[in-house]
Amino acid sequence: MSASGSDLLTGAELSPWTRTTAALSSTANTLYSGWDEGHWRAAISPYAPHLRYSPEHADVWAVAVERQRADNWIAGGSYFINSFGQPSAYLYLGKRFPQLLGYSQLFGQLSGGLLYGYRGKYQSKVPFNHNGYSPGALASLGWQFNRQASLTVHAVGDAAVMFQLAWDWR
Repeated sequence: MSASGSDLLTGAELSPWTRTTAALSSTANTLYSGWDEGHWRAAISPYAPHLRYSPEHADVWAVAVERQRADNWIAGGSYFINSFGQPSAYLYLGKRFPQLLGYSQLFGQLSGGLLYGYRGKYQSKVPFNHNGYSPGALASLGWQFNRQASLTVHAVGDAAVMFQLAWDWR
Protein backbone atom coordinates (compact mmCIF):
# COMPACT_ATOMS: atom_id res chain seq x y z
CA MET A 1 0.00 0.00 0.00
CA SER A 2 1.17 3.48 -0.72
CA ALA A 3 1.33 6.39 1.66
CA SER A 4 -1.13 8.32 -0.52
CA GLY A 5 -4.13 7.23 1.51
CA SER A 6 -4.78 3.87 -0.09
CA ASP A 7 -3.15 2.29 2.96
CA LEU A 8 -6.31 2.98 4.99
CA LEU A 9 -8.42 -0.05 5.74
CA THR A 10 -11.73 -0.29 3.95
CA GLY A 11 -14.92 -1.37 5.73
CA ALA A 12 -14.64 -4.80 4.13
CA GLU A 13 -11.22 -5.32 5.70
CA LEU A 14 -12.41 -4.48 9.23
CA SER A 15 -13.51 -7.28 11.51
CA PRO A 16 -17.18 -7.49 12.54
CA TRP A 17 -16.15 -6.62 16.10
CA THR A 18 -14.31 -3.48 14.95
CA ARG A 19 -17.24 -2.37 12.76
CA THR A 20 -19.69 -2.99 15.63
CA THR A 21 -17.64 -1.09 18.22
CA ALA A 22 -17.13 1.79 15.75
CA ALA A 23 -20.89 1.99 15.12
CA LEU A 24 -21.66 1.89 18.86
CA SER A 25 -19.03 4.54 19.55
CA SER A 26 -20.46 6.79 16.85
CA THR A 27 -24.00 6.33 18.19
CA ALA A 28 -22.89 7.01 21.77
CA ASN A 29 -21.04 10.15 20.66
CA THR A 30 -24.12 11.38 18.79
CA LEU A 31 -26.36 10.79 21.81
CA TYR A 32 -23.83 12.21 24.27
CA SER A 33 -23.19 15.49 22.48
CA GLY A 34 -25.65 18.31 21.90
CA TRP A 35 -27.46 18.34 25.25
CA ASP A 36 -26.24 21.88 25.95
CA GLU A 37 -28.26 23.07 22.92
CA GLY A 38 -31.88 22.62 23.79
CA HIS A 39 -34.39 23.31 26.51
CA TRP A 40 -35.95 21.88 29.67
CA ARG A 41 -39.53 20.70 30.01
CA ALA A 42 -41.56 20.06 33.18
CA ALA A 43 -44.79 18.09 33.01
CA ILE A 44 -47.66 16.95 35.15
CA SER A 45 -50.12 14.19 34.36
CA PRO A 46 -53.11 14.58 36.66
CA TYR A 47 -55.37 12.05 34.94
CA ALA A 48 -55.00 8.63 33.34
CA PRO A 49 -58.25 6.78 32.66
CA HIS A 50 -58.00 3.00 32.44
CA LEU A 51 -59.37 1.32 29.32
CA ARG A 52 -60.87 -1.56 31.34
CA TYR A 53 -62.36 -1.40 34.80
CA SER A 54 -60.78 -3.27 37.68
CA PRO A 55 -61.60 -2.79 41.37
CA GLU A 56 -57.82 -2.94 42.04
CA HIS A 57 -57.11 0.19 39.97
CA ALA A 58 -56.00 3.32 41.79
CA ASP A 59 -55.85 6.89 40.52
CA VAL A 60 -52.73 7.42 38.42
CA TRP A 61 -50.76 10.66 38.33
CA ALA A 62 -47.23 11.64 37.31
CA VAL A 63 -44.66 14.43 37.30
CA ALA A 64 -41.76 14.55 34.85
CA VAL A 65 -38.69 16.54 33.88
CA GLU A 66 -36.97 16.14 30.54
CA ARG A 67 -34.32 17.75 28.39
CA GLN A 68 -34.95 18.18 24.67
CA ARG A 69 -32.02 18.73 22.34
CA ALA A 70 -32.18 21.01 19.30
CA ASP A 71 -32.44 17.88 17.09
CA ASN A 72 -35.51 16.69 19.05
CA TRP A 73 -33.85 13.88 21.03
CA ILE A 74 -35.16 13.81 24.60
CA ALA A 75 -33.99 12.36 27.90
CA GLY A 76 -35.96 12.45 31.09
CA GLY A 77 -37.41 10.95 34.18
CA SER A 78 -40.86 10.61 35.64
CA TYR A 79 -42.16 9.80 39.11
CA PHE A 80 -45.69 8.41 39.20
CA ILE A 81 -48.21 6.37 41.13
CA ASN A 82 -49.01 3.29 39.04
CA SER A 83 -52.41 1.69 38.48
CA PHE A 84 -52.09 -0.26 41.73
CA GLY A 85 -51.13 2.65 43.98
CA GLN A 86 -47.39 1.87 44.00
CA PRO A 87 -44.75 4.63 43.77
CA SER A 88 -42.97 4.15 40.44
CA ALA A 89 -40.40 5.74 38.13
CA TYR A 90 -39.52 5.81 34.43
CA LEU A 91 -36.09 6.90 33.11
CA TYR A 92 -36.06 7.28 29.35
CA LEU A 93 -34.50 8.37 26.10
CA GLY A 94 -36.62 9.21 23.10
CA LYS A 95 -37.35 11.35 20.09
CA ARG A 96 -39.96 14.01 19.39
CA PHE A 97 -41.37 14.27 15.86
CA PRO A 98 -42.63 17.82 15.27
CA GLN A 99 -45.06 18.96 12.56
CA LEU A 100 -46.88 15.68 12.07
CA LEU A 101 -49.16 15.40 9.04
CA GLY A 102 -48.22 18.94 8.01
CA TYR A 103 -49.66 20.55 11.17
CA SER A 104 -47.06 22.80 12.78
CA GLN A 105 -48.49 22.26 16.29
CA LEU A 106 -49.02 18.47 16.13
CA PHE A 107 -46.17 16.25 17.33
CA GLY A 108 -45.48 12.61 18.06
CA GLN A 109 -43.06 11.24 20.59
CA LEU A 110 -41.54 7.82 21.23
CA SER A 111 -39.53 6.93 24.30
CA GLY A 112 -38.00 3.86 25.83
CA GLY A 113 -36.16 3.18 29.02
CA LEU A 114 -36.19 1.62 32.46
CA LEU A 115 -39.41 1.30 34.45
CA TYR A 116 -39.47 0.63 38.18
CA GLY A 117 -42.38 0.07 40.54
CA TYR A 118 -44.56 -2.91 39.73
CA ARG A 119 -43.82 -5.17 42.69
CA GLY A 120 -45.37 -7.96 44.69
CA LYS A 121 -48.57 -9.39 43.32
CA TYR A 122 -48.54 -6.78 40.51
CA GLN A 123 -45.12 -7.65 39.08
CA SER A 124 -46.72 -9.62 36.23
CA LYS A 125 -48.63 -6.51 35.07
CA VAL A 126 -45.60 -5.40 33.01
CA PRO A 127 -43.53 -7.72 30.80
CA PHE A 128 -39.96 -8.80 31.63
CA ASN A 129 -40.25 -7.56 35.23
CA HIS A 130 -37.44 -8.55 37.59
CA ASN A 131 -37.63 -7.32 41.20
CA GLY A 132 -39.73 -4.33 40.10
CA TYR A 133 -37.48 -3.34 37.17
CA SER A 134 -38.61 -3.76 33.57
CA PRO A 135 -38.20 -2.15 30.17
CA GLY A 136 -40.70 0.61 29.44
CA ALA A 137 -41.90 2.43 26.33
CA LEU A 138 -44.40 5.17 25.52
CA ALA A 139 -45.95 6.29 22.23
CA SER A 140 -47.45 9.75 22.43
CA LEU A 141 -49.33 12.33 20.42
CA GLY A 142 -49.39 15.99 21.40
CA TRP A 143 -50.33 19.54 20.54
CA GLN A 144 -47.93 22.47 21.08
CA PHE A 145 -50.14 25.49 21.90
CA ASN A 146 -47.27 28.01 21.84
CA ARG A 147 -43.51 28.03 22.49
CA GLN A 148 -44.07 26.95 26.11
CA ALA A 149 -47.32 25.03 26.64
CA SER A 150 -48.34 21.63 25.28
CA LEU A 151 -50.80 18.82 25.90
CA THR A 152 -49.75 15.23 25.27
CA VAL A 153 -51.68 11.96 25.32
CA HIS A 154 -49.54 8.90 26.12
CA ALA A 155 -50.61 5.35 25.27
CA VAL A 156 -49.80 3.39 28.43
CA GLY A 157 -49.64 -0.08 26.92
CA ASP A 158 -53.11 -1.53 26.51
CA ALA A 159 -54.13 -0.43 30.02
CA ALA A 160 -54.71 3.34 29.95
CA VAL A 161 -54.11 6.70 28.33
CA MET A 162 -52.35 9.44 30.26
CA PHE A 163 -52.98 13.15 29.72
CA GLN A 164 -49.97 15.38 30.30
CA LEU A 165 -49.63 19.15 30.52
CA ALA A 166 -46.11 20.45 29.91
CA TRP A 167 -44.22 23.72 30.07
CA ASP A 168 -41.02 24.33 28.09
CA TRP A 169 -38.24 26.68 29.25
CA ARG A 170 -36.65 27.97 26.06
